[in-house]
Amino acid sequence: MTILHAAIESAGYRDRPDVIRDVRFDVHPGELVGLIGPNGAGKSTTLKALLGLLPDIKGEIIFGDGDVHYSYIPEHPVLYDELTLWEHLELAAAAMGLDGEEFVERAEELLNKFRLTGVKDHLPSSFSKGMQQKIMLVLGFLHQPQLYIVDEPFIGLDPKAIKDFLDMLDLERKRGAAVLMSTHVLDTAERVCSSFLLMSEGTLLASGTLTDIRKASGLPNASLFDCFTAMTEGEGGV
Repeated sequence: MTILHAAIESAGYRDRPDVIRDVRFDVHPGELVGLIGPNGAGKSTTLKALLGLLPDIKGEIIFGDGDVHYSYIPEHPVLYDELTLWEHLELAAAAMGLDGEEFVERAEELLNKFRLTGVKDHLPSSFSKGMQQKIMLVLGFLHQPQLYIVDEPFIGLDPKAIKDFLDMLDLERKRGAAVLMSTHVLDTAERVCSSFLLMSEGTLLASGTLTDIRKASGLPNASLFDCFTAMTEGEGGV
């Protein structure tokens, strides 16, 4: 089964309709696919295309059999100033159709996992960036979808929170969920991702396992970082 099939001929914005071109890949159950590339390579545009947020898309994007539920965890937290942490979770649960008992059990488990139980009745507007990002993780994990689309999740997280996040992803993958994750943290990506999509100048430069990326870069024993550097020399930084 394919959780996500993307065959994007072109996508972009009204003034730049072809920011990305010929971006084609599949994501399958249990996979953690790392989307990597320099700044300006088209990673964010690709995610926006998948989420249906662009005005101009040519090609097709298919989520499984049409009944695949996904969670999007953005790079920058999106929270309501007037709602407490628990009220954010209640609002999300209502939108997801989670019943009361199932919601409370799952929410309390996640708050405990990310060490947020003591502040569940507080307003997140007063929280640090790292704590706000952990709320986005809790919201993303709440309804256990078939697919997670995650944009730069490590920014602002402390090492313990990163470990908690990766542990949760591992559990979700064992359940059969798939993950598409954009990240600049290449050493972590090399360790946890099952395959990679390397973008450059709006298109896919290479894709596949680390072995495939090494072959494409001509560096058979190199790290993902070294392959990345060799294949994107001359572009903007990571």
